[in-house]
Amino acid sequence: MTSPVTYTLEDGIAHIAMDDGKVNAMSPTLLQALHDAFDQAEQDKAIALLSGNDRIFSAGFDMGVFATGTAEDIHRMMTLGAELTVKLLSFPFPVVAACTGSAYPMGAFLLLSSDLRIGVDSGIKIGLNEVRINMTLPYFATELARYRLAPAYFNRTATTGELYDAEDAQRAGFLDRIVAPDALMKTAKAAATELRENVGMGHHHATKLRVRTPVIEAVKAAAAKELSLASAQRSVDAR
Repeated sequence: MTSPVTYTLEDGIAHIAMDDGKVNAMSPTLLQALHDAFDQAEQDKAIALLSGNDRIFSAGFDMGVFATGTAEDIHRMMTLGAELTVKLLSFPFPVVAACTGSAYPMGAFLLLSSDLRIGVDSGIKIGLNEVRINMTLPYFATELARYRLAPAYFNRTATTGELYDAEDAQRAGFLDRIVAPDALMKTAKAAATELRENVGMGHHHATKLRVRTPVIEAVKAAAAKELSLASAQRSVDAR
């Protein structure tokens, strides 16, 4: 089976591209492939450049797993997702996200976990829309959003499930820059190159941990409290 993630290393930059041929639903398979790609980038001592496909960045967790998967499937998917946010938050080298299209919850969680987020300036929606699809925002994601979103947007985003266009997504804190679609990858690669040339990586990592240890520990604690096999089984039983 073709992997939904491709890994390309060039000049110290690891391009990690998600493309499942559809909407990059964060299934256990795609999430594991992302974990493997970031592990490889760490081994290669490379800056990570994460992107989606031409249609979308990611539609979030795979809803099919919630609908028909076993408790083990749901538990694995959610755990892999939470652990991936921690991996990005604490990654030893800069993580640049090129947001190629819309990003719904788990896709948005990856934006909130990355160091520099560059998105296209038109035709996208980004946010945490759990309450609009009859779900509750996970505790681990609540801590992540509390850390990264602007205070004026945090409660609005979480409690209304509103999805933002590119400009509001930048104001909220999901994106740092917005550019024309045809300039996205060139801009993201240039940003990754600039970081590689000008940032001291050891100091970057030490500073990142100083800045982010509270949220990293909060995300870990929330995931440990919430994401159990028993809670996944309760979700299955409630179908």
